[in-house]
Amino acid sequence: MRKQDDLPLITPDQPGPQAFTDPQMAVAHLIALYNGATGFLCDRFAETMQSGHPGCRYRAFYPEIRIITTSHAKVDSRLSFGHVARPGAHATSITRPDLFRNYLEQQIGLLLMNHDVPVQIGLSETPIPVHFAVANDPGMTVPQEGAADFILRDVFDVPDLNTMNDDIVNGTYKLPPDGTEPLAAFTAQRVDYSLARLAHYTATDPAHFQNHVLFTNYQFYVSEFEAYARKVLADPESGYVSFVSTGNVEITDPLTPLPIVEKVPQMPAYHLKRQDGSGVTLVNIGVGPSNAKTATDHIAVLRPHAWIMVGHCAGLRNSQSLGDFVLAHAYLREDKVLDDDLPVWVPIPALAEIQIALQQAVAEETQLQDYDLKRVMRTGTVASVDNRNWELRDQTGPVQRLSQSRAIALDMESATIAANGFRFRVPYGTLLCVSDKPLHGELKLPGMASDFYRTQVSRHLMIGIRAMERLREMPLARIHSRKLRSFDETAFL
Repeated sequence: MRKQDDLPLITPDQPGPQAFTDPQMAVAHLIALYNGATGFLCDRFAETMQSGHPGCRYRAFYPEIRIITTSHAKVDSRLSFGHVARPGAHATSITRPDLFRNYLEQQIGLLLMNHDVPVQIGLSETPIPVHFAVANDPGMTVPQEGAADFILRDVFDVPDLNTMNDDIVNGTYKLPPDGTEPLAAFTAQRVDYSLARLAHYTATDPAHFQNHVLFTNYQFYVSEFEAYARKVLADPESGYVSFVSTGNVEITDPLTPLPIVEKVPQMPAYHLKRQDGSGVTLVNIGVGPSNAKTATDHIAVLRPHAWIMVGHCAGLRNSQSLGDFVLAHAYLREDKVLDDDLPVWVPIPALAEIQIALQQAVAEETQLQDYDLKRVMRTGTVASVDNRNWELRDQTGPVQRLSQSRAIALDMESATIAANGFRFRVPYGTLLCVSDKPLHGELKLPGMASDFYRTQVSRHLMIGIRAMERLREMPLARIHSRKLRSFDETAFL
């Protein structure tokens, strides 16, 4: 029997590392290297699927960015990113540089400015799995194991969990023997994995995602989002250029109808786009912390500027009314889905920039100011649990904990989204709307909910959009607070 290690290894002919002092040229070279590698794999894959086992192995490598510094840089102490922490070698593998062009040019530009040394663009030592190489070709699909006439992994590289994990963001990363430190929060394989998952779960291409992401747990918000999108598309001064719905259906004319979706994805996403990517994306994550974690696990690789939860919650105080808003300034985490990645003893701080933007948006939409704002909005702790029917349990324990925590609202997603924002260094916030008060006999029943849904959903969604528009006007360095950065951080945002 032929051993896999005995097969000759064939790789594409690619140039060696090159130094760059211009971020645009550096990214252009990254794109050339990536396209050359994936083009090679796609061609070999097509040949192999037609002709069978080629008697060799094919391999191509992700490109990488590397910077080597010999001295500590004197940088603006207000900046939380854009510079390496200490002298030495720092590197990261890169995928889809075409998709991340603006982001990469910005991050490389900051490195060049802060350290005054060139960046090296070359090939990494991480192979590109064939699944990810052919993902961008709609005419190609990788067969499942056993469907082909040969074992796929005998000829091509497949996804490897050793290079597709969250060790960097979790603070558990172990340096390689040569001491090279990570330059970015995610490796190329980890990014590729999430790009594929996003397309599957949301039924839209990751390229449509905007820098400001709203999460909701109810379908009602989707209809309102579409209505708002059509309104601003009719206004040429709005800056919005298109609206993308399920299945990558994109409209620019506000009167264009959208097709009926026969199969709704698990977490449908909708994108109100601006030319520079600074628009708003709405993701309906449904109910539960598992979906909240899944969505944020994958959207995080896109490095959004902010994400905010705008959903419904149970009001826990007798002084609250249905339709009141809750601005979370702390979180009681009983969702359990992130305990292995982010221990519950880790505090999740409120971010001033997000809190102010949300409060100002509430004031703008309600026409209430200062002390009068307390009539419709409470600020306090939001508890997130993993049991949708928590009301049916013995109330002695849960209610006591909620009271001791000073919680004013309860849901199943907000703490997960905030905690993952903290973990992934994505600015986060929560503005919920009280839809029931189970501790006070006001349950979420159809008759009681109808008026609430009709009157409050549109206002709530508009508050979220207004907050994002305020954040869009802020400098990126101000939004990305140093509160999100640990002792040893990657230079890339």
